[in-house]
Amino acid sequence: MAADNTSSVTEFILLGLTDQPGLQLPLFFLFLSFYMVTVVGNLGLITLIGLNSHLHIPMYLFLFNLSFIDFSYSSAIIPKMLMSFVSKKNIISYTGCMTQVFFFCFFVTSEAFILSAMAYDRYVAICKPLLYTVTMSPQVCLFLLLGVYGMAAAGALVHTGNILSLIFCADNLINHYMCDILPLLELSCNNSYVNLLVLFIGAAIIIGVSIVTIFLSYGFILSSIFHISSTEGRSKAFSTCGSHILAVSLFFGSGTFAYLKPPSIIPLDQGKVCTLFYTIVVPMLNPLIYSLRNKDVKLAMKKTLGRITFS
Repeated sequence: MAADNTSSVTEFILLGLTDQPGLQLPLFFLFLSFYMVTVVGNLGLITLIGLNSHLHIPMYLFLFNLSFIDFSYSSAIIPKMLMSFVSKKNIISYTGCMTQVFFFCFFVTSEAFILSAMAYDRYVAICKPLLYTVTMSPQVCLFLLLGVYGMAAAGALVHTGNILSLIFCADNLINHYMCDILPLLELSCNNSYVNLLVLFIGAAIIIGVSIVTIFLSYGFILSSIFHISSTEGRSKAFSTCGSHILAVSLFFGSGTFAYLKPPSIIPLDQGKVCTLFYTIVVPMLNPLIYSLRNKDVKLAMKKTLGRITFS
């Protein structure tokens, strides 16, 4: 990976979120608390769905996988980020950096497509309730999940391969709290229009396909809701979909702003703030959004706590 007359870069230094000394310790405890909420919330939701048989339906199968994805990519990013607040140099090896790039791309892409699968599930449940059992059979759910993780793996391999093709010269300071694609492209001494084009096309396909699927699903859902005669039925349908729409808006809004605008328009410092939303805030909020607004999850929580209390 070395260029002519330069030494090979074997490690990078992550500059972190800010270089203000007075903010380091407060930010450490802030993001540590965020990570603890994320871990407890997502592992708690995974446990609830696993232990309660009435949640073993497609909607909660996808929610189970969403929680697994949120927990996984938060764990791939936040622990290393916390190091930047308490150490003078937050060093990551070249191999560790490329590994983080791969898992970051894999889990972020998985989240985009699992949200699309959840939107399709809600479309079938509300618009075609009589065919729901057949349409969302275990075989179909398995096929959708294989598609989610298969496309995520393909996307992660493309983006990681794109970064592996770069040459890094003497400068090894990454202006970020993680090994993200844009700051690595800026750091390299041979990045080209092609590398940026690969990033843009990859992000556009992932975000575009997911958003189109979600918009179409919710377009049909809204049309069906307005044809429901009872106020109670409409209210229940809106409540079921409201949490999903909120989670989708947070995730895709921040992701689109970060990756589908030219780097010259968004400074890297501003880009770091954008990535905070879909790498830290969204994984923390998802279990809260889906549990606080969901009667089935609340019931499962009461049953599980009851079993623990009386055991």
